[in-house]
Amino acid sequence: MTPRHRLDHRNTDRTTGRRFIARSLALLGGVLFGIAASASEFDPPIECRSCDSWNQPQDAFRIHGNTWYVGVAGLSAILIDTGDGLILLDGGLPQSAQPIAQSIESIGFSVADIRTIGLSHAHFDHAGGIAALQRLSGAEVIASPHAAKTLKAGRLVNDDPQFAFGYANTGFPAVEKVRIVRDGDTVALGDVNLTVVFTPGHTPGGTTFTWKSCEAGDCKAVVYADSLTPVTAPGFRFTGVPADVLRESVEKVAALDCDVFLSPHPFFFDMAEKLERVGDSNPFVDEEGCAEYAYAGLGALEQRLSKEASDTGSAAEP
Repeated sequence: MTPRHRLDHRNTDRTTGRRFIARSLALLGGVLFGIAASASEFDPPIECRSCDSWNQPQDAFRIHGNTWYVGVAGLSAILIDTGDGLILLDGGLPQSAQPIAQSIESIGFSVADIRTIGLSHAHFDHAGGIAALQRLSGAEVIASPHAAKTLKAGRLVNDDPQFAFGYANTGFPAVEKVRIVRDGDTVALGDVNLTVVFTPGHTPGGTTFTWKSCEAGDCKAVVYADSLTPVTAPGFRFTGVPADVLRESVEKVAALDCDVFLSPHPFFFDMAEKLERVGDSNPFVDEEGCAEYAYAGLGALEQRLSKEASDTGSAAEP
């Protein structure tokens, strides 16, 4: 540094400090304003019986290593930091997109760094926010062939168990650009290899994702297992091929290498109860989680088949 540089630095120290503070405030304001000012990027909310309770606020938190929960209270959204961009799994309802974006920013990441958005299944409560999140981030959306068809249309295909509820009850904002992935594909980004596992049944395009998450040298196999419940509109019967498909998915999930079990609805992995137990050990590490979840789904299927056999049927509103 020359004497002139030292003199300039000394005489402008206070000015530089003020400029630094001004730039910092501007940057912070840009982050906060960016979410608020992009309100036009968000789609109108969907109304349903459970939507308000599902969409209650939930603080973002680290699950393990590179894996974070950024969803709302009743609908999961999982963020993976790959070291070279972010992967987001699921987008909740249309009205979940803004809380998800805010949660991502609240833990020091940027929505603009989302490179890939994956989908568990194309129902409005998990796919509804994806269109807005893709517009905000420019991320590539990946989905199974059946889910991609549904995403692009913004409506269920007629072989979906909930199709008969009708478009007015099941439609969601369509996603323009979707890359199809296949069963067993690996999506590589940064230091993460995200494996695609098709698990149809709850929907024909149901997909489970697996990856490794490491923290201080402790690496865990994480599984984001798709829904395995036989929830349908009136008139749909699981007896026959649909039951066989769901049973096969149950067995696939139960057999996965699984240290940390997650799913599209956080009550399936007891999120609230586990958060109360966070301490010296990580309650989200649960090697039996996937198998217990899978066989609970199988039990629900057997109950459903028993009702169908007695012609009582079974349906649940979306």
